[in-house]
Amino acid sequence: MNHGSAASVLEDGRLDRAFLALADPFRRAIIARLSRGPATVNELAEPFAITKQAVSRHIQVLELAGLVTRSRDAQRRPVHLDAAALEHLTAWIDRYRLEAEGQYRRLDALLAASTRASAGGPPATADSAGAAGAHPSKENES
Repeated sequence: MNHGSAASVLEDGRLDRAFLALADPFRRAIIARLSRGPATVNELAEPFAITKQAVSRHIQVLELAGLVTRSRDAQRRPVHLDAAALEHLTAWIDRYRLEAEGQYRRLDALLAASTRASAGGPPATADSAGAAGAHPSKENES
């Protein structure tokens, strides 16, 4: 990742705003409610012991983070979840989750090779044990 490019700085800002917005439990609850469909501020305020004005401020933070949008439907202004924005966050998290899983698989392979070597079994390299993508300790159990 090129951290110096304008695009990556913009991307980092979007991620920062989204994760900051999701750090608040009320905003996460609003996102959870909107996952079932659009709702007005009044509908979103119902389950909480906070004012409609406070709910509006939370919605504004979610809007600025790009997680929700508002539309106009006659007198109503329903709030909508932006599923694509959540998918973007999920993809960012998955990228690092996959890297971490790969590191754990390599570590498992090294531990299995070390265990085999100390037990007098044939040594295996971490690359050959983890190359197929299977869990190395499971491969050697049969």
